[in-house]
Amino acid sequence: MVASDKTRSFVPLAIAVLTVSDTRSLDEDRSGDTLRDRLTAAGHTLAARAVVPDEVDQIRGQVEAWSRDPAVDVVLTTGGTGFTGRDVTPEAIEPLFDKRMDGFSAVFHRISYDKIGTSTLQSRATAGVVNATYVFVLPGSPGACRDAWDGILAAQLDYRHRPCNFVEIMPRLDEHLRRGASIEV
Repeated sequence: MVASDKTRSFVPLAIAVLTVSDTRSLDEDRSGDTLRDRLTAAGHTLAARAVVPDEVDQIRGQVEAWSRDPAVDVVLTTGGTGFTGRDVTPEAIEPLFDKRMDGFSAVFHRISYDKIGTSTLQSRATAGVVNATYVFVLPGSPGACRDAWDGILAAQLDYRHRPCNFVEIMPRLDEHLRRGASIEV
């Protein structure tokens, strides 16, 4: 049964928000604002925020830098998940994944389908773990960011969520690094 375990204390996470856009700035970033507002309302901390253009090297560089920063637990990106020639966020980030979170895409599309029907096919939302940091790649619309947060992330980034959540396994995300072993694919 899905429930909130009242015997557990909330564990605030440090979450960075990256908006990928050729046309937005921080002043007009409604999707980034949506994520910031929701994560802080939940009790988490905004660790960092930035806007980068739809350029593979800049997207990858920012995500990689945040994933190596011990002050960042989670990275949320918004934008660049469609099919146009400039939509390159999945291509920039997926090669960084140590572990891919296939279930995230499936659940995101189920939630999105309930809101926008078959238009959900135009999103390539994805997620994974990079350097023991969760990275969620979300579409650029405020509605999609709201749906991802409300339908998936709010619960999974809450230590009190049962039967399981992402927070409780965070200390084990880098086990292969601590053992000195690499993951061969």
